[in-house]
Amino acid sequence: MTTTTPTPTSAFRTIDDLESGQQLLVRLDLNAPVEDGEVQDNRRFARHAETVAELLADDHAVALLAHQGRPGRDTFVSLEGHADILADHLGGAVAFVDDTFGEDALEAIDDLESGEVLLLENTRMCDEELPEEDPDVKADTEFVRTLAPEFDAYVNDAYSAAHRSHASLVGFPRVMDAYAGRVMEAEYTANSAIQEREFDGPVTMVLGGTKAEDLIPVIEEVDDTVDRFCLGGIVGELFLRADGYDVGYDVEGTEFFDHQWDDHQETIERVLEEYGDRLHLASDLAYDADGERAEHAVQEIEKETPYLDVGSETADEYADLVAESEAVFVKGALGVFEDERFADGTVEVLSAIADTDCFSVIGGGDTSRAIPMYDLEEEDFSHVSVAGGAYVRALTGQGLVGVEVLEAAADS
Repeated sequence: MTTTTPTPTSAFRTIDDLESGQQLLVRLDLNAPVEDGEVQDNRRFARHAETVAELLADDHAVALLAHQGRPGRDTFVSLEGHADILADHLGGAVAFVDDTFGEDALEAIDDLESGEVLLLENTRMCDEELPEEDPDVKADTEFVRTLAPEFDAYVNDAYSAAHRSHASLVGFPRVMDAYAGRVMEAEYTANSAIQEREFDGPVTMVLGGTKAEDLIPVIEEVDDTVDRFCLGGIVGELFLRADGYDVGYDVEGTEFFDHQWDDHQETIERVLEEYGDRLHLASDLAYDADGERAEHAVQEIEKETPYLDVGSETADEYADLVAESEAVFVKGALGVFEDERFADGTVEVLSAIADTDCFSVIGGGDTSRAIPMYDLEEEDFSHVSVAGGAYVRALTGQGLVGVEVLEAAADS
């Protein structure tokens, strides 16, 4: 499929504006799953490796900042394993130092030469990184004040973390020349399209996954652009509950529904009333029956078991809507696609998108995993986003502080 990527409207500078042969501090988002203490490869490494490779080819010396997990969680580990994974994608060495801005880090940075790349330790191991504070406060941290003088410029490629006002994301652009990397540039352009582009034909949004509370505001914020919404996953069941069906509440083994219903019932009912003719709800749902996939029409359901996918009739309906769309935006899976029995809804919709020439954005790391898992080709979509929270904010037109500081730096 041939698609045209919309022209960015952001005023930030990109790495095209950099002079060759500089000492660069580059922020990536390499946050990844961790299994048995070992970090796992994911799409983010490959994407960011393209930016790093381009910088190295232009004779820059590159020191990398990134984060992994949060303090107190099992995923909060060193970035030493990340260096090895990134090196595999680059096809060359990535040095690592288990320090972020102390003496060991500064010595390693001082030894860095053109064409070399160094990964510094997990930024979230620095006390000044995490608290959400104003960029000017972050710019005055010892973390930023120590590292900034060591470099000619700062590059932020971490769009997926751009909604966070953390020191490594917003502090450096306040005190340094700052630029957007290729991932930042591409993600911003594609994810902002729903707010900034006009489409000649129908625009469809597919909403699913487990975080209904994140998606409900999206429906209201994009109502001027989106013509119809196809709902599945937790958000789909909650709207079915509001529409009078016996679903959308927790049964034994689930804890997704009741708290979200209690917190958002009034909003769900109001949105259903106001947008009902544009909301497409599942007509059937799938569940596990003694190890096999089984389906119920929603009119027949008395919920006693978790529902794990939209049914076949619903998947066909949603695929037909996609096929006639000028643009499709996806946030969240329609079912538990990791289990092949309950991948039908997600895969059928993604396949329908891939078969059209519509402009398409597949958002969120979890949903995008279905593409290689079910032998779909990433090239058949206009953009496959590696962002989660930042993508939701882009859909709702909210500002991203990590982007805003890049724009401000370009104006200074």
